[in-house]
Amino acid sequence: MKIVSVHEGVVPISSSIRNALIDFSSMDCSIVAVVSDVVRAGEPVVGYGFTSNGRYSAGEILRRRLLPRLLQASPDDLLADNGTFVDPAKAWDVMMRNEKPGGHGERSVAVGAVDMALFDLAAKINEQPLHRFLSERYGDGRPDESVFVYAAGGYYAPGKGLRELQDEMKGFLDLGYRVVKMKIGGAELAEDLRRIEAVLDVLDGDGSRLAVDVNGRFDLETALDYGRAIEPYGLFWYEEPGDPLDYHLHATLAEHYRGPLATGENLFSLPDARNLVRYAGMRPDRDTIQVDPALSYGLVEYLRIQDMLRQHGWDSRRCIPHGGHQFSLHIAAALKLGGNESYPGEFKPAGGFADGAEVRDGYVGLTDLPGIGLEAKAEFYPVLRELHS
Repeated sequence: MKIVSVHEGVVPISSSIRNALIDFSSMDCSIVAVVSDVVRAGEPVVGYGFTSNGRYSAGEILRRRLLPRLLQASPDDLLADNGTFVDPAKAWDVMMRNEKPGGHGERSVAVGAVDMALFDLAAKINEQPLHRFLSERYGDGRPDESVFVYAAGGYYAPGKGLRELQDEMKGFLDLGYRVVKMKIGGAELAEDLRRIEAVLDVLDGDGSRLAVDVNGRFDLETALDYGRAIEPYGLFWYEEPGDPLDYHLHATLAEHYRGPLATGENLFSLPDARNLVRYAGMRPDRDTIQVDPALSYGLVEYLRIQDMLRQHGWDSRRCIPHGGHQFSLHIAAALKLGGNESYPGEFKPAGGFADGAEVRDGYVGLTDLPGIGLEAKAEFYPVLRELHS
């Protein structure tokens, strides 16, 4: 088989919400369609990908560098050893030719979108849902049947007071979630404590069902102040307290904050993840690594990160990817990760799981459609199809 064409575009995923650092009023993402010469039921088999959320679209990098390299490569240089599908790892090497190391913030996002589309295509060519395709090749052949998910929300928004925050969290529980997450750091400490306690009232005082997320805003003094204030709550985790590359801040906080910490959604490469476990005081018995495969050079790089983590004594269950999308849901099931993020109602049309997916007691099942199953998202699939139709 060979790649006939690759198409890229942009879709808005904007919202009025904000966290401690940014708002999402102009957020968008890149979308990609990789069209193959394999025809089934009169249609070419097409792989789809996108760039998760939190980083903007990366069309210039796709158009000027990555996609031309992919399309100019010899088809034989891209094929898996059995010759039946494009190997995403070989395509990754082609896309990264003549790219210097470092500088991961936007290039990694662009590579991740194509990587997602290529894995979607490979699983479709093999007529398997992605989690089974991945489990047979990179796991133990027995993927998880369902995946733990938590509901990420609790954003700051105009007119959103304590009652509205509580109603939001009640809505998450009604959807079947057991663990919820809220934003902090966008208000004064006293106000954030009132917000935390309001949510704890909804959770019957059970702090182990509430995570809080700073989105990297704090300096060391503020991170420590918040840590001292929230530690008695016994929270599910305290997330990304400082700049993602400030490993010293994180290590110092870990010396003082005994509860679980989580970070990694803004680390986009194997070297950055390695430095995290080397220098940031991360504790494999309680902390969580949140690298998002779609933002971090795709699954090809994420598999390398998983290998590195094993070498450093980390269990895959300590990884819960950021992003709240169907690609990482399949990866979590195949590699037996600890779960997956979820953003109920946000970042549409790209975010979220298959239409009709039900969360039951904090877990969600996988689609049996070949590939990622983005065809089961009625609002998103027509946008993807329009790229190449």
